[in-house]
Amino acid sequence: MVKTYAYGFPRLGKQREFKTLIESYWSGKLTEEELKEGIKNLNEKREKTYRSYVDAFPQGEMTLYDNLFDTALIFGIYKADTLDEYFSLCRGKNALEMTKWFNTNYHYLVPDFEGKEKEFSISWNKHEEIKESAYLIGPFTLLKLSKNLPEGKFAALLKSLACKYAEYFKLNGFKSVHLDEPAFVMELSDKEIEAIKDAYSVFEDIDTKINVFTYYDSVDNLQFVFDLPVAGVGIDLVHDRGENLSQLDSVDPKGKTLFAGVIDGRNVWRADLFEKAEIVKKLSEKFEVVVTNAAPLFHLPVNLKGATLPEELVAKVAFAEEKLKELKLISDVLEGDDAKAKEWVEGISKAFGVRENVRERVRNLTDEDFNKAVPYAERIKLQQEILKLPLFPTTTIGSFPQTQEVRRVRLLNRKGQLADEDYKTFIKGEIAKAIKIQEELGVDVFVHGEFERSDMVEFFAEKLEGIATTGNGWVISYGTRSYRPPIIFGDVERIEPMTVEEIAFAQSLTDKPVKGMLTGPVTIIAWSYCREDIPVSEVAYQIGLALRDEIADYEKAGIKIVQIDEAAFREKAPIKKRNWDEYFDWAVKSFRVCHAKSKPETQIHSHMCYSEFGEIIEYILAMDFDVISIEASRSKGDIIEAFEKVNFDRQIGLGVWDIHSPYVPSVDEMKEIVERALKVIPKENFWVNPDCGLKTRRWEECIPAIRNIVKLANTLREEA
Repeated sequence: MVKTYAYGFPRLGKQREFKTLIESYWSGKLTEEELKEGIKNLNEKREKTYRSYVDAFPQGEMTLYDNLFDTALIFGIYKADTLDEYFSLCRGKNALEMTKWFNTNYHYLVPDFEGKEKEFSISWNKHEEIKESAYLIGPFTLLKLSKNLPEGKFAALLKSLACKYAEYFKLNGFKSVHLDEPAFVMELSDKEIEAIKDAYSVFEDIDTKINVFTYYDSVDNLQFVFDLPVAGVGIDLVHDRGENLSQLDSVDPKGKTLFAGVIDGRNVWRADLFEKAEIVKKLSEKFEVVVTNAAPLFHLPVNLKGATLPEELVAKVAFAEEKLKELKLISDVLEGDDAKAKEWVEGISKAFGVRENVRERVRNLTDEDFNKAVPYAERIKLQQEILKLPLFPTTTIGSFPQTQEVRRVRLLNRKGQLADEDYKTFIKGEIAKAIKIQEELGVDVFVHGEFERSDMVEFFAEKLEGIATTGNGWVISYGTRSYRPPIIFGDVERIEPMTVEEIAFAQSLTDKPVKGMLTGPVTIIAWSYCREDIPVSEVAYQIGLALRDEIADYEKAGIKIVQIDEAAFREKAPIKKRNWDEYFDWAVKSFRVCHAKSKPETQIHSHMCYSEFGEIIEYILAMDFDVISIEASRSKGDIIEAFEKVNFDRQIGLGVWDIHSPYVPSVDEMKEIVERALKVIPKENFWVNPDCGLKTRRWEECIPAIRNIVKLANTLREEA
């Protein structure tokens, strides 16, 4: 009988119990003991779900914020003797830098070795109650994703860290360990591979069985992983571009178990179970195979129960619990019981959502559709003449606090308990308040606040044809922050204006420019579950054309600035740089198709956050925006180094306030970031703004922080 194994099941809970528990502790509504008891109960519920479908799973996956951070705490990179000290490193004044986990929308806290002692220690026994299949992020991934490692010391640090892992395994007497090593799929140098081999050699003499899991892409040299002193190797056979599977023909198993990741842990489409079963059957001729998911399941909602999806779509998709079911069904097929599997896959090949007019429009795109007729140097002069902005213009990124009242009224409208006209009146009232606050604070470029928007992607999914929303399909983005990824299932089309009414109303209330706010094609795709039956580039161009039509309507309504957020531009890039050109070709073009036909005097902004920008700066420039705003507060302005290497002739706003923390930075703290930036960026090109949108913050935090931003800008103008 083929065994089944699963990992990464969502910790969030069907009703977002994780979020409620943690945030209730933060607000003082729960004691530490009550929090721990609640998390324990939630984890027991998770593990019960595992047991309902699969033979085995790892223990210790639960975290109070982030597993990479937990691993850094275990081995003494950080110390937190109390829960409040733990959370202060996650979200307080001293919060660690946060960035995207490989090419996903999950964010991790980045361990920083600057100024730290280089000796590892076992500082926290997170797994003391666990004896079997303990979950840990592996030593290589932990170090590879850290920053400011001492130069030339990587191999020595890795060996030292691996020794502490071995000590930790012995301390707890683990029978087996699940080590997540997704960094193995990166483009590793020969030195890195040798360092891994040397570090893992310390595991040869321990009794604990180690199973190492790679995912999100292929491993360039699979044999080296099978040569390690481990009991089993997990590989991704979904997002590997076929490279893992082809390598297996020549790999010497060395007696290791192959954890064959044949079920997609990142996208929602149901698997062809019979095709997967054939892959497993063939592999079983050479390997001892355990069937598993190809990536952690926390990228998916908990289950389909209560999902608000079209009936045709329900028959095509599977969330995390249903993915566990697929693993069981594959095992059943291999045992000769295929009746339930046949029923499960019955609807996956039935097409719907085809719009021939949309496809024709994409087919007819020419070079003119991707390139502005007027170059930036001429556009910026026209824009300055019209906008008349001062030096160091101030703005915010888009959203303002989504208060309990805003959420309550939106829910009433969704439930049909509040008429649409009454809801619109309420939203206009909130917009008017936001405009008044910005006027009083002295902001230069306004936003309308996005009170009508539940989420920057979900909102547009509700307005566009060909995209479905899930109702309660929540997943974690970082910490307790959750969102509901839509499902792009068909050809995407804009039937009518989506955001013009609210933006135009806001503009009617002030003489200051109000930004039209759009979410770009790449981010809509990255933060949705995208169809796989046509090239992703075609999906991007379809969305880009819909946004082009929206911008044309903005211009008719007198909107002079349009921001197209592409927060996921770097995130969506393939892990292996050799695949970047193909990706960035369509990613850049999809952004340009949005604005290439806009008037030269319409100023185009973009926004990106929490990514490593330095290595993609040339691709960013190719987007041909006029102004970009990016994160800089948690990285303390490290991003500036990227701009020293290129001729960056556009305007830029570096985020000076980390909006993911309740801490309100002082003028001096913000100024430190700006002064560093001004060594590289001309003052004429510099904007002052927060890192990101403010929907998760409270007005009590926003108003003083924005006031400080305006004070900072005024100080900079006086000193200029």
